[in-house]
Amino acid sequence: MDSITLPFWGPPTSYLNFCEEDYVITRFIAEFINTLSSFVYIAYGIYGLRFLNQRQQAGYRSISYYGLIGVGVCSAGYHMTLKYHTQMSDELSMHLLTTPLLYRILTFKASPQRTKIIGIALLASFTVVMVVHMVMDEFLLHAVSFGLGVYMIAARTLKIVAQQVPEPNLQKKIRHIAIFGSFCFLFGYFVWLIDNFGCGGLIAIRTIVGVPVGFLFEFHGWWHVFTGIGGYTAVAIIDLTTAGEVHQDPTDLFAWPLSPVARVLGPDPEMAKKK
Repeated sequence: MDSITLPFWGPPTSYLNFCEEDYVITRFIAEFINTLSSFVYIAYGIYGLRFLNQRQQAGYRSISYYGLIGVGVCSAGYHMTLKYHTQMSDELSMHLLTTPLLYRILTFKASPQRTKIIGIALLASFTVVMVVHMVMDEFLLHAVSFGLGVYMIAARTLKIVAQQVPEPNLQKKIRHIAIFGSFCFLFGYFVWLIDNFGCGGLIAIRTIVGVPVGFLFEFHGWWHVFTGIGGYTAVAIIDLTTAGEVHQDPTDLFAWPLSPVARVLGPDPEMAKKK
């Protein structure tokens, strides 16, 4: 292999390598579609920050949107290089997104003492996961703690929506949006499983159909897309709900595809009032 076709980042050192074949499109990007699809997180994070800046309501509310951007940057860096240290940054960035969300929903309307205790507990748990994962190459603790965090976020968010949104039709619409986001996340996990356990079949299909149709069968990329939608849904609903901004229909405040989905799934509170 000559210097023109040699991988720019050298041989992979990460212990995970997904179904997308390495350095097929360019020598500068190991997994092209997996890298490109990581920008979904960044796009949603930027949308959220622009929304807050337009309303002059940035500050602490920006943290979760920066978390989305961080996930996208670290994911893109990992799939672009397939190096061990970028894999660690990718996996730990997931906790940098869920931990602030957990803090925000668990401390919502909590006493100062309870808020302090929760903050210390979350910081300690994040530190333990980070150190154990990086020092011992232990994957199970990372996966279980992340999954538990996602579950707690989903369950607690639905409770907060019920408390903060007394208008029945508006509450129903927001709950439907939250359920849609959860479905996207679960569907992303489903295609992630197919990418892992059905890799041989996917490669065969991509070989038959060729480029660019074969890109549609890069299922880890779809994992990024659907979990990006699910992650943004959680961040947006938690942000709007805990900030007390759900007295009116928030449909037009959401990014695509949540706005059109909200119009289809949820009743129009204003129309309901007129009836």
